[in-house]
Amino acid sequence: MFEGLFQPMHLLVIFVIALLVFGPKRLGEIGKGLGEGIRSFKSGFSDDKPETKPTAQDTKPPGQDTKKD
Repeated sequence: MFEGLFQPMHLLVIFVIALLVFGPKRLGEIGKGLGEGIRSFKSGFSDDKPETKPTAQDTKPPGQDTKKD
């Protein structure tokens, strides 16, 4: 039933129709939202925690304090 749906010409026609219906600005927002959703879905399955960049306080040697008396 859907054998020829993903041919390049069919995808182009679907994209043009979506562009006419939603407009270029809204279509970009939809794509961004889909990308973020897929990214968060994938990260939900992985056991890895997202990497954070160390702050200035994290990179100082342990013997130094930030306060001076």
